[in-house]
Amino acid sequence: MPLPRIALTAGDPAGIGPEIVRKAMADRRVLEVCEPVVYGSGDGDTVPPGQPSAKAGRIAHDAIVRAVRDAMAGRVDAIATAPVSKEAFALAGLPWKGHTDLLAHLTNSPFVAMMFEAPKLRVVLVTVHVALRDVADLVTGDRVKETVRLAARELPRFGVERPRLAVAALNPHAGEHGLMGREDDEVIAPAVAGCRSEGLDVAGPFPADTVFVRAARGEFDAVIACYHDQGLIPVKLLAFGEAVNVTLGLPIIRTSVDHGTAFDIAGRGVADPGSLIHAVRLAARLAAR
Repeated sequence: MPLPRIALTAGDPAGIGPEIVRKAMADRRVLEVCEPVVYGSGDGDTVPPGQPSAKAGRIAHDAIVRAVRDAMAGRVDAIATAPVSKEAFALAGLPWKGHTDLLAHLTNSPFVAMMFEAPKLRVVLVTVHVALRDVADLVTGDRVKETVRLAARELPRFGVERPRLAVAALNPHAGEHGLMGREDDEVIAPAVAGCRSEGLDVAGPFPADTVFVRAARGEFDAVIACYHDQGLIPVKLLAFGEAVNVTLGLPIIRTSVDHGTAFDIAGRGVADPGSLIHAVRLAARLAAR
């Protein structure tokens, strides 16, 4: 059978995206599982390295749009993305904070979530790129339930037929019966109970300082984290450079790296393509299924 065609978007041209895409394109581990197709990083994409700009933001955006269009039309089987700059998007006047909300818009997907897949840990985020002071208001019962349902529905694609899910508490010690916040008792716990009544294998909220250890040791297949750093710190501590960002809830397959644009080393030729290689290989595996 022919290998799946995987779109590689080069990300922000002022960052390390074009470099890691070139390196991944030449890597045996990529070429043995797919036919890579590059979007972006052409001759017209020349911008000063290490400097976010409106031009770079627009170039990155347009490459994503083309790749999504081709994925929706079946011309490519999946998309693996190099990092974009949220600042460059803003300078270009784009309303999206990154890939996740842009992809949801382009595919008319009503509810999506960011998941990180690592060798010993999977984490799905309830909220993503929002200020910490806004998280408590955004972690609603409906949002927690939708995230749990989405994770349970999507994880069989990753070989987990009946996912065992844990929900991380918002507050320290899961609120300690209201002594350190009431959200866990009044919002998250009822949402978890509602999902359990639907037949989903989910438990929590568990204190976040231990639930990721329990998952990494095999007790759970994924942890639902309330906010960005709560979920990504354990993932990156355990598997930085190996973890893959996956957008759940899309009609297409999209994977990405576990790092940013790294403007500080852009143009120096020292960027590690490892995370992108893992992302491409996961995209190819999902496409083959």
